[in-house]
Amino acid sequence: MGGGFARSERVAGQLRRELAQLIWSEVKDPRLGPVTVTDVEVSRDLAHAKVYVESADPSTRKDSIRALSSAAGFLRRCLGRTLHMRVIPELHFIYDDSVERGNRIDSLLASARRPDLDEDTDEAEDAGEDGGDGDA
Repeated sequence: MGGGFARSERVAGQLRRELAQLIWSEVKDPRLGPVTVTDVEVSRDLAHAKVYVESADPSTRKDSIRALSSAAGFLRRCLGRTLHMRVIPELHFIYDDSVERGNRIDSLLASARRPDLDEDTDEAEDAGEDGGDGDA
């Protein structure tokens, strides 16, 4: 049983490397923006692979996913020529928004901390204003 898991992990790593190279060198679809293959998850039976990609330009992500989905059959044939496997998994492209989510969480945490800093600043300004009014 453990061998099947190890095999799917090995295949996923191999697919990730090969797909990154193929997407960069072979896919000529104008809808495809610059993408990075971040992860590949292969089903236990090796019939399906979820290919996670992220884009340097989030505004092109939908078009990039459409372009990659359109090229899935072509990419699968290319993989069949380079990988020595009986069956090449069907490719399902998914946008990986984990970096965007992480950035959003970071900004939320930063803004949650800011009111505390603003209150300290406001108190210092209030003390300065009171002293300034007394001098005038």
